[in-house]
Amino acid sequence: MTPFDIGLIMLAAIVVLVMVGLYVPIALMACSFAGVWAIKGSPILASKLLGLSAANTIASYEFGVVPLFVLMGFLVAEAGIGRDAYDVANAAFRRLRGGLGLGTVGANAIFAAITGISIASAAIFTKIAVPEMVRHGYRARFAVGIVAGSSVLGMLIPPSLLLILYGVLTEQSIGDLFLAGILPGLLLAVFFGMGVVLMAIFAPGFTGRPEIGVGRAIPATELLFKFIPIAALIGLVLGGLYGGFFTPVEAGAVGAIGALALGLLKGTLPPKALWKVLVDTGLVTAAVCFLIIAAQMYSRMLAFSGVPAGFGSLVANADIGLWGVLLAYIVVVIIAGMILDSSSILLILVPLMLPVLVPLNVDLIWFGIITVLAVEIGLLTPPFGLSVYVIKSVIDDPDVTLGEIFLGAAPFAAIMLLVLGLVLIFPVIATALV
Repeated sequence: MTPFDIGLIMLAAIVVLVMVGLYVPIALMACSFAGVWAIKGSPILASKLLGLSAANTIASYEFGVVPLFVLMGFLVAEAGIGRDAYDVANAAFRRLRGGLGLGTVGANAIFAAITGISIASAAIFTKIAVPEMVRHGYRARFAVGIVAGSSVLGMLIPPSLLLILYGVLTEQSIGDLFLAGILPGLLLAVFFGMGVVLMAIFAPGFTGRPEIGVGRAIPATELLFKFIPIAALIGLVLGGLYGGFFTPVEAGAVGAIGALALGLLKGTLPPKALWKVLVDTGLVTAAVCFLIIAAQMYSRMLAFSGVPAGFGSLVANADIGLWGVLLAYIVVVIIAGMILDSSSILLILVPLMLPVLVPLNVDLIWFGIITVLAVEIGLLTPPFGLSVYVIKSVIDDPDVTLGEIFLGAAPFAAIMLLVLGLVLIFPVIATALV
């Protein structure tokens, strides 16, 4: 049996193990170890090679960006800045038809710019925005659909945990990836907002009949009091990063300190909440560490097997061109999103595609934005749809089923497909700021 055959068998084994419910990093590690053992003929050599790849991964300075931005995200969530963002956005759009929904999209976009964790957005705005929208005439299905759809902005608008993971996997500049995510993220937010307003006007059977001018009219001074800390934190982190004052790691540290200071000044971070933030940060960081170690082992096994090189030759001989490769990849990513979480899709597919894309001179920054957009669609598609499951676990309404949430999120998945097509056709949307 050739190394190529072993690589294909291990790849199939990973898919089967994940499908039966094994935790993805464990499946990657186990199959990587078995594959290198079979290729090299020595379990000791396999363990040493894979152990070396794990040590090199965690020892990287750039990896420090993960726990720092995760810490900042949890601090912001616990400090109540999500509610402030919602109040500010709702005040701006309350006089439009569908204004509460539009405000939810705007608040998610603001929140995404200071967290980068879509699950946190889904949980927070399910509690804050859904009851308000239902109370003012929105159907529950549409209300949760708005939250599910707009929550994925956290994975595209920087800082984004998914872009950080992609940067680590592909050895691309995380700062450049953050820059590349700004315009597509804002474009997606604008299209979401337009979709909410148009659906509220022309599809009242789906959306309900939202009232106009609802919500409390916030005085200008109170509005400024809510908005200035948010703007200051965004300006501090992203302005310092893009202005060249901070590296991505330093920006994460400064952002975490800024979020902590805001929480303490607002009085919304008591010791119990602060302890919860630290524990949650540790859990997420450990999970991401585990994912990245598994990905490095998997990449090493693939390199030994020659599967990526063989796959690249197959694509070259098939003569389907760059567009054929990209479209096939996007279809696979979206299908994978129906059964896998976003991080797992990156871990499995990106190392497989890199050797194919490099000879085709593909801009890996642009490809990263395409990948994240395609992966984000999977957050809204059944049967997995991670954002949908988060919303279902948070919402206190037995009448809102998983099917209802998926149905409400469907128009937003379609809008994401539209934006993905625009970024494919016009790469400058992603690369203009880089």
